[in-house]
Amino acid sequence: MKQKALHKLIVLVLAFVGLNALAQEKEILSVNEAVSIALENNYQIKMVSNELEIDEALVSPGFAGMLPSVNAIANTNKNYQNVTQTRSDGSSLSQDNAQNYNLNYGVELDWTLFDGLKMFARYDQLKEVKKLGEAELQQAVLSTVGDVMITYYNLVQQKRQLKALDSTLVISRQRVALANNRFRIGKASKLELLNAQVDENTDQTQYFRQQEQFKNTKTRLNEIMGRDIKTEFSVIDLIVIDKGLNLNRLEEATKLQNPQLVAQVINKRIAELELKQVKGDRLPIISAQAGYLFNESASELGFSTSNEARGFNIGLSARLNIFNGFNQKRNEQIAKLQIENSELLLEQQTQNLMRQLLTAYQRYQTNLNLMELEIRNEDIAKENLDITIAKYKIGTIPTIEFRAAQLNYINAVVRSSNAAYEAKLSEITLKELAGILDL
Repeated sequence: MKQKALHKLIVLVLAFVGLNALAQEKEILSVNEAVSIALENNYQIKMVSNELEIDEALVSPGFAGMLPSVNAIANTNKNYQNVTQTRSDGSSLSQDNAQNYNLNYGVELDWTLFDGLKMFARYDQLKEVKKLGEAELQQAVLSTVGDVMITYYNLVQQKRQLKALDSTLVISRQRVALANNRFRIGKASKLELLNAQVDENTDQTQYFRQQEQFKNTKTRLNEIMGRDIKTEFSVIDLIVIDKGLNLNRLEEATKLQNPQLVAQVINKRIAELELKQVKGDRLPIISAQAGYLFNESASELGFSTSNEARGFNIGLSARLNIFNGFNQKRNEQIAKLQIENSELLLEQQTQNLMRQLLTAYQRYQTNLNLMELEIRNEDIAKENLDITIAKYKIGTIPTIEFRAAQLNYINAVVRSSNAAYEAKLSEITLKELAGILDL
């Protein structure tokens, strides 16, 4: 009976361990999942998306001034006056506090039929503003995705360093245990044991500090993703670098797809449409008016005591500015200068982005070379540490040589993980500049 109970307990324990391992496996967050969560929840993207919706709502003929306005009107007034009237036959009438009453109501239409083609330029301008909003949203998305990826892979490299620090901490504890045994049997001095304990405490401190940094970076990633900053998750252990980036193709993609350049091109088009609207002030404005009005009036004194009228009224008006203090010419000069400035900004932005791209590409190539070098150096340091541990256990090397090999390995792992992270960071920067970052 006891054996059966023990067997059931072992089965339950194994099942619990399996479920726990499965749960931990589900907690692993991939970089694609992190990007998806950020695109859905990030506050900056939401705000820019709302701005784009506003721009889209404004693209309408009515907002551009192409459609008529129809208004219901009503006004009334009543007054009391002391009136004296002298008629043509010489008779006169007078009354104190004579009441006069008037009421107008109806529907009026006002339609600008022609305004120097400004309404059409304004409509095109609204479309360009919408495109500008799309470019700004694309920039916000690229920036957010870049931040997510950079923070995510920062966690990956910190996780590698944590594992290395944990491994060296285990080795330091084994070294303390070995030094303690040797001290007890008289084969080592108290100094060797104390040195081993100091090194163990040093490694423990480094591990705690690295663990704190890792947790803070996780909090930062949760914040970028727009979710509860206390959400627990794990990351992958590997950084994969795209080593096939080509500078010429990146330059072509940047000129076509970089949201900042796209936005500057749109701003130039908006300035051109602004000039078109300013030139429209040289042409006449023609408007049509129509309405159906009701009028009622009453007076206690006069030739008629009441009056009622109703019916349609139709009108047409035209206005042409002949002289406005030379402001028309000045406005056109200002609009032309704004176009020139937008062209200069476009050229400046293009040159600046090409410089950033070239600098990032050179850093990318350097980081790839450094990554390969540090990977080889880590393998060498690991082999050296393994040999040193074996020799230390049999007492053929001094403590200081053992510690040097241990520190060399830790430093090699840190440099290797940093090199891989820097290479990935360069890749992300290049793709973000070119507007080809995988979303």
